[in-house]
Amino acid sequence: MFFSPSARLRGAGPLRGAGRLLTSKEGSSIYSIFRNLAIILISAKFFALLARKCRAPQVVGEIIAGLVIGPCLLNFVQPSDSIAIFAEIGVVLLMFNTGLGTNLQELMRAGPIATLIACVGVAVPLAGGTLLYSLFYGFAAVGSTEFYRALFIGTIMTATSVSITVATLQELGKLKSFLGTTIVSAAVIDDVIGIVVLTCVLGASGGSDTSLVEVLMDTVLFFAAAIVIGLIIHKAMLWLDHRNPHTQRITIVSLAFCFAMAYIAEQYFGIADITGAYIAGIVLCSLEDASYIERRVDISSYTLFSPVFFASIGLKVVLPEMSTTILLFAVLLVLWAVVSKVVGCGLGAKLCRYSNQDALRIGVGMISRGEVALIVANNGIAAGLMKEEFFGPVVLMVIATTILTPVLLKLVYRGKEHDYSDLQESELVNAYEDAAAFDLASQALLEDHENLKQSARKK
Repeated sequence: MFFSPSARLRGAGPLRGAGRLLTSKEGSSIYSIFRNLAIILISAKFFALLARKCRAPQVVGEIIAGLVIGPCLLNFVQPSDSIAIFAEIGVVLLMFNTGLGTNLQELMRAGPIATLIACVGVAVPLAGGTLLYSLFYGFAAVGSTEFYRALFIGTIMTATSVSITVATLQELGKLKSFLGTTIVSAAVIDDVIGIVVLTCVLGASGGSDTSLVEVLMDTVLFFAAAIVIGLIIHKAMLWLDHRNPHTQRITIVSLAFCFAMAYIAEQYFGIADITGAYIAGIVLCSLEDASYIERRVDISSYTLFSPVFFASIGLKVVLPEMSTTILLFAVLLVLWAVVSKVVGCGLGAKLCRYSNQDALRIGVGMISRGEVALIVANNGIAAGLMKEEFFGPVVLMVIATTILTPVLLKLVYRGKEHDYSDLQESELVNAYEDAAAFDLASQALLEDHENLKQSARKK
């Protein structure tokens, strides 16, 4: 994410009797979250199972659930600050778990490669998005308001929502592979580059007071602080892990560190909270109890927070009325959103000597824009760089790329690789293996018996 939307609870007023006695207005606003969570969880699970029946990733079903129950269709649940908080916790935990499951050696190996892929993957959509707007509404002089509007459309196209890809790769069992590590690393670096590009465009157009130097300094300072804090926390956690292995306190302290890093990144350095959470996971990934922490955190994330996050993406979607020209622009924007990331990131991967199939997988893994593009678009509208009529095409682009990414990822991972995940347990095979093991044991006993007899005779 470029900038996470601030999620603050609206004034709830004083609580009495251990939270049981509230005014009717306050009670309806607070307790409605339980109703909304019930609807979200049931519908997310239903559509996730339906997606699996249709051989699509479950995350697609959860996003569609949000579209169905949200303002876009049935309007059972409306976006709220409470849901936004649950959703933000969900994506933070998702990225924390991703960091915990990372192979540190593979990450170090993938770092320079991911940087190159991210740079090319930002440049191609930026140039293409700017060109697309100019072809529709005319080429403007460099430095003019129309030029910066065209450039801002290109800026929106640079955004990558890593959470969708992470969830899909996790479901496919490919997240911890070298290719999966490369995709996640490239997406995180993509966010940092995106912040720089957005700041440059806003600053050059007069839409922001933040300078490029400040952004670069904050980025460098954040990673420097992350290294120092990471080394200290790593040593402390090694000591704690040695003294209290496989205990609840390990999980609690790890979660506290995750949330602290997310807060520090967002609040003090303007870096996405998910980046802070991901780095927290990387700091702890070499602990002996890393897999234990990952499993414990994954329980709450999988059952509650992650479904709410993915459903919340669909909840935010409200399609405004669009003219024929705007609708055509929206269709081309969607097509270019898909093609630009596949071409850009795929080209970066080919420069790093990846195979055509792996380059395609990397490109597809970077397609999703998700809520990131919506946040950037809102920033553009507030700064006067984007007309509100273009928000509709951006929403359509978000919906399309969010749903297409998991589906396309599953398709491109159906290669010639040997994948035995679909094999079912066979009772016949089990019986054969048991019989074979019994024969080996019997043979060993007979040999021991003969050896003992021979020893007795010699005596």
